[in-house]
Amino acid sequence: MVRVRFAPSPTGYLHIGGARTALFNYLFARHNNGKFILRIEDTDQERSTKESEAEILEALKWLGLDWDEGPGKSADDSMYYQTKRLPVYHKHIESLLASGKAYKCFCTKDELDAKRKAAESAKTGFKYDGTCAHLTPEQVKAKEDAKLPYTVRLKIPKDGETVVSDLVRGEVKVANATLDDIIIMRADGMPIYNFVVVVDDADMGITHVIRGEDHLSNTPKQIHIYNALGIPLPQFAHIPLILGADKSKLSKRHGEVSVLRYRDNGYLPQSVVNYLALLGWSPESEDTVFTMEQLIKIFSLERVHKSGAVFDNSKMMYINGVNIRSMQADELTGMCMPFLLKSGLVTEEQSKSDYEKIKHIVLLQQEKMKTLAELPELSAYFFRDEITMTDEAKKVWEKNSAERGRVLEVLKKIIEETGTDKAKVEERIRIDMEAAGLKSKVFMHVIRVTLSGTTMGPGLFDMIETLGREKCLARIAKAGA
Repeated sequence: MVRVRFAPSPTGYLHIGGARTALFNYLFARHNNGKFILRIEDTDQERSTKESEAEILEALKWLGLDWDEGPGKSADDSMYYQTKRLPVYHKHIESLLASGKAYKCFCTKDELDAKRKAAESAKTGFKYDGTCAHLTPEQVKAKEDAKLPYTVRLKIPKDGETVVSDLVRGEVKVANATLDDIIIMRADGMPIYNFVVVVDDADMGITHVIRGEDHLSNTPKQIHIYNALGIPLPQFAHIPLILGADKSKLSKRHGEVSVLRYRDNGYLPQSVVNYLALLGWSPESEDTVFTMEQLIKIFSLERVHKSGAVFDNSKMMYINGVNIRSMQADELTGMCMPFLLKSGLVTEEQSKSDYEKIKHIVLLQQEKMKTLAELPELSAYFFRDEITMTDEAKKVWEKNSAERGRVLEVLKKIIEETGTDKAKVEERIRIDMEAAGLKSKVFMHVIRVTLSGTTMGPGLFDMIETLGREKCLARIAKAGA
């Protein structure tokens, strides 16, 4: 059975790159009827926090990437936290030391710095020279008796090459002569990332390691650890990096990179998932909008790209707009309500007592919205008694200064006599405005600016009906004052 994992470090929020890696793992597992496992790599004890972990879990749940095994899925979570598995790692390290596949390195930081500077002076790449690999048992014991600190290094063959058989990149070859005897345990007794990830993946039965290409340089080292431990290799797939517009790795300076910030900015989870899937992967068709179910059905590693994928927020916003327009009324209203509440346009009580009215306003704006967060600004004039003209509306107002008085006079008479039923108002406006010698491009713009303070919005007669008689007459009176 296919078993994949996503293993974030709880040292910050879940960023777009991490979310895309989690998504590819999730889609691959679901497509192959496999298991998606979540593991928390918390060995960086100085920076790891429970708050970061909680935010990562929240983001994964919001995206719909529910894990089959991991935190919260069993009575004993110790398997899924590296800090709870230290005895396991130490047992393997002791085994490697006993078999002579690893050794204790007593070189100090000063000694290593001196070797590094010598390599720089000679203009050769620094690589640990294996000094401590040649210590006799007696020398090792003497240093231990002297309580000298040490790291543990894995012996790497000096000849031949290491071949990474990658499902995305094909064969990647690295000469063993270029590799250090890698450290697998620091002097403080904490095993390092490259070692623990191998042990964890083996113990969890991971069949496919799908991760970003920035991990590719670690893979030859990890292969040597697999071999030293006598553990079969999983299959590797290194997916392309996500890049900013300047083609450098996506980072904070390119804009928003936190998944939950997209939620807070009014993006739908299915839109974020949809767009992330298209970053470094392409379907056989030219379609760009997919549901999670469709992505699971068509996803394959064979169609993952080798080159980096440029993040384009406008494309994700386009997908978000498409998804908003396809939503049912109650679902969309429910997702918009938090933004209306946060804006202060609606109270908790009104969200219940005026629900049908609010839903009607949401539906009027559905075609215009690209994000849920836009709704309060688009719709403020429906909820507030007072309105403020936008700069564009002021230009329209001044442009039509000669005719606007007559427009308001006719509009006031119509609403006083017919109310705001959109069919009746539309019929009267077209007849009465024409009789007053007013052109549609004039009266339509003046009416919209008068009643909403904007130049854009839903259909004019829908807007009049939704505002109602009292609000319309009050705004006409204020505009004509």
